[in-house]
Amino acid sequence: MPKRHRDGTPSQSWRTFLRNHIARTAGCDFFVVPTATFRMLFCFVVLSHDRRRIVHFNATSAPTAEWTIRQLAEAFPGDGHEPKYLLRDRDSIYDERFQQSVEAMGIEEVVSAARSPWQNPFCERVIGTLHRDCLDYVIVLGEKHLLEILREYASYYHAERPHSSLDGNSPVPRDVDPPANGRIVAKPRLGGLHHRYRRVA
Repeated sequence: MPKRHRDGTPSQSWRTFLRNHIARTAGCDFFVVPTATFRMLFCFVVLSHDRRRIVHFNATSAPTAEWTIRQLAEAFPGDGHEPKYLLRDRDSIYDERFQQSVEAMGIEEVVSAARSPWQNPFCERVIGTLHRDCLDYVIVLGEKHLLEILREYASYYHAERPHSSLDGNSPVPRDVDPPANGRIVAKPRLGGLHHRYRRVA
């Protein structure tokens, strides 16, 4: 387990831990989305650190420990792709039952220090990206509508959105179109909020 400074500043040992185990680490976290009727929906997201892939997401108006355990089981159904480490914060929803479920999956929990979101940086970044790229520009009507938006955004995020940390590529690697492939054509995504640019003859 990496050491932590008491003053809350990032420690080299924590960064080294993340770097050394990035291919075998995932993170999870909650974030809140308001609806058109001022109802609050709680979204749970699981992110694989390797290529920043969103493994699973779901939303509910009343999250419980049992619901959260089900989401983790859907994210890692025992197909051999479980991470070695799971980063999470100290939210009370991660109770003893959750911890036992994680242990039964053969995953080791890495719990961040209190008020230290930088210790789960990739999850925090993807949540910020979801808001800046998508959720800040749409009016969510309800839970079903939110999940439809997140599914469409996840498709764009995985296969088309360039990521600076991936040298401009996407979590699902894609080839760069050379000029010889023809003119650039824009395909709207998310109702025109974003576009996929590609060359066609």
